[in-house]
Amino acid sequence: MRAVHDVRTVDYHTAGEPFRIVVSGAPPIPGATVLDRRTAASAPEVDAVRRLLCHEPRGHADMYGCFLVPPDDLPDGLSDGPPGGSAPADLGVLFWHKDGYSTACGHGTIALGAYAVEYGLVPAAEDGETTVEIDVPSGRVQARVRRAGGVVEAVTFRNVPSYAVAGDVPACGVTVDVAYGGAIYASAPAAAFGLAVTPEDLPGLIAAGRSVKAALEGHPAARHPTDDRLSGIYGVIFYDDLGSEGDRHHQRNVTVFADGEVDRSPCGSGTAARLASLAEGRPDPRAVTLRHEGIAGGVFLASVAAVTEEAGHPAIVPEIEGTAFRTGEHRFVLDPRDPLGPGFTLR
Repeated sequence: MRAVHDVRTVDYHTAGEPFRIVVSGAPPIPGATVLDRRTAASAPEVDAVRRLLCHEPRGHADMYGCFLVPPDDLPDGLSDGPPGGSAPADLGVLFWHKDGYSTACGHGTIALGAYAVEYGLVPAAEDGETTVEIDVPSGRVQARVRRAGGVVEAVTFRNVPSYAVAGDVPACGVTVDVAYGGAIYASAPAAAFGLAVTPEDLPGLIAAGRSVKAALEGHPAARHPTDDRLSGIYGVIFYDDLGSEGDRHHQRNVTVFADGEVDRSPCGSGTAARLASLAEGRPDPRAVTLRHEGIAGGVFLASVAAVTEEAGHPAIVPEIEGTAFRTGEHRFVLDPRDPLGPGFTLR
């Protein structure tokens, strides 16, 4: 029986959030850069694979994954690298979810670091740290993979420069902080909506996230200052404070992203945005740390690696530590007789 699609994946989870890595079966995605390829991925033949893997019955409304593509300095996969001798990235990646393609994904970067080392895409010692360079739509990021006895113990995700965009922005009768961490996020205490970051309050948090995102549609704070392809509120972060003290912050959060999707992890790029908001205006931004817990119980540890400037904003370079675990290797097919085609979503 001939399949319309025959796609192979390696799946991980990072702090409970799934990450499905397509290793074969996706068509070529053209573009000079990963950000260009993100636009090209909307082509029907590519997007059908995203829907096949993300939609029911093979996925679900909160599924997340990626296509591996050539990095920016190897656009054809054949180049010897950019002029000047700088090393090319190890991977390029397009992140996807049920509603399309995102510009950044920290939990996915952590999973990709583990994948690259565990599957031999980059040489790595049995003990010590290996750096995996990854081009994503928002720029180049790193995953530093720490192993002991050949086992991955932790991955530290070094993000693009991140910065606070605006504070106390009115939305839905409350005020939110807006920050950039590879994507633009709004954040607010869950208590401002009469909610807490608990599974029991998840329906209310999803509804509030959709409302805040809609309220900020077209708002100046949702506009990326240099590249409109990075504009728009991607996610809304709701948090509970768990005992912050000075520059040492401890919060539980849930990020509602895209169209009502829920990040089970503490959200990597969202953690970078939160860290940027917390570091804004502090005498020593490098002293600011964040222990970020997700709604499923996973933990990310965030710190400031450097202070810089980005697009005219004071910015930080965040580092976020987490762990990813492989959950399976899969072969997905689409029977040409299947009337549901690449699948469906119920929300």
